[in-house]
Amino acid sequence: MRDLLEELREYVPFNEQEEKDRKIIIDLLENVDDIYDRSNDIAHMTASAWVINRQHTKILMAYHNIYKSYSWLGGHADGDKNLLRVALREVQEESGLVHLKPVSDNIFSIEVLPVNGHEKKDRYVSSHLHINVTYLIEADSDEPLTVKPDENKALKWFDIDKVIDSSNEEWFKERIYSKLNAKLFKYMEEQHEDFKGK
Repeated sequence: MRDLLEELREYVPFNEQEEKDRKIIIDLLENVDDIYDRSNDIAHMTASAWVINRQHTKILMAYHNIYKSYSWLGGHADGDKNLLRVALREVQEESGLVHLKPVSDNIFSIEVLPVNGHEKKDRYVSSHLHINVTYLIEADSDEPLTVKPDENKALKWFDIDKVIDSSNEEWFKERIYSKLNAKLFKYMEEQHEDFKGK
């Protein structure tokens, strides 16, 4: 496993958001001992997945109970410094999918994500930041999906050109999901694939 700090120092930001967030993430990793643990109630590491089907035509989203919106899959590191493993574990737990394959072991995207205060398991969680690393994960869209009732109430594969509209979180649509799709299109073009999402 590559050291996350080393990978982030070499990471080429896609846009201004990633450039600014990369500096924050590196600073936190260098200076905050408990950044991988959610006991740090100001900011902690998370890993997400932009889950694409094998045909590279659809993205998997989960209808999140807290945010009442379709969103990507992912979760807390909870002490695990291998964030690719965290992303794969979270996709499996949240969707029931078993046959998952990282398109690459490299970081696909980075972001500092605001989380509004909310109730979880009958306890209030104060507003905080998710220091997030995203991976591009491939899955079989014919494999059965299983809802994780304590986190989501639906799972659905969306056409790539319709996935952004599946969310009702405007900031995520504008700043995160649009960026992820733009990066996906660029990645596929670089791989010289006949990509229907263009």
